[in-house]
Amino acid sequence: MALLLTRDQVARLLSLDECIVAVEHAFRLHGEGRVPAPGVLGMQMGAGGFHVKAAVLPLSRAWFAAKVNGNFPGNPDRFGLPAIQGTLVLADASNGEPLAVMDSIGITTLRTGAATAVAAGRLARPDSRVATICGCGTQGRVQLQALSRALPLAKAFAWDVDASRSRLLATELSTQLGIAVEATADLAFALAQSDACVTCTPSRAPFLRREFLRPGTFVAAVGADSPEKQELDPAILAAATVVVDVLEQCAAIGELHHALEAGLMGRDGVHAQLGEVVAGVKPGRRSDAEIVVFDSTGTALQDVAAAALVYEKAVREGVGTPYS
Repeated sequence: MALLLTRDQVARLLSLDECIVAVEHAFRLHGEGRVPAPGVLGMQMGAGGFHVKAAVLPLSRAWFAAKVNGNFPGNPDRFGLPAIQGTLVLADASNGEPLAVMDSIGITTLRTGAATAVAAGRLARPDSRVATICGCGTQGRVQLQALSRALPLAKAFAWDVDASRSRLLATELSTQLGIAVEATADLAFALAQSDACVTCTPSRAPFLRREFLRPGTFVAAVGADSPEKQELDPAILAAATVVVDVLEQCAAIGELHHALEAGLMGRDGVHAQLGEVVAGVKPGRRSDAEIVVFDSTGTALQDVAAAALVYEKAVREGVGTPYS
């Protein structure tokens, strides 16, 4: 049965906790060498850009998904539209049968947070109590929710170039998560107290400095998903243990891309792909003192895992509009 699934329907069918389980399994399959490498194609525009991400994943059946997203950071202020919009096509990979066309916003948001939760569970210190979120939009909220699933957080700092956004996130998530969330304009002060940090901004210039991070910090670098985006000083990666979601992708469009371009490290300086850590092929964190960076460019494997879950639930619950 082929289905059309709207943004609201996808949101109703997919929870963060379910997505974490699905994404973790996808990374494990990748780490075990049981899936082909996912693909990505990007096209930049003046005010943003588009990317196409595609992958195959063997689960209850062989699934294929291709997601087309537009990422235009100025949309909320200029047009009242989401910064990220798109559509995902899901198909049976054994015969090519189209199974669903669905809105991709909720999938992109949740699977990105899910990857951070999977990474933090293996790369952050298990006693991590304080986190800093850089970028306080929708993704920032999901990132803190995801970290709270993986780590015993008691406090978080919210930082954004727009102070009103950090205050709003702090107010909302303090109540929702039952932890102290404090808006701050002083990023260095927040990071001096933090065990974990997530960067999820559209920045095109590095704002996270090596000297801001204390020993043992876990950093999830989420914002850089095109060659023009950058949040971290490349010196951070050169001095840290670097784990990537997919090596080829991060070398082309992630924070790793900038460290390679600056000549501060080579690809052989990357410790592991996340799937290798999840599958036990390579170790995760090896000491309490090391700084570990997770370069998270977002993979189509995550999209397929989440979309397959959405589709199976939609069929069971009779949600969506059939089409042929």
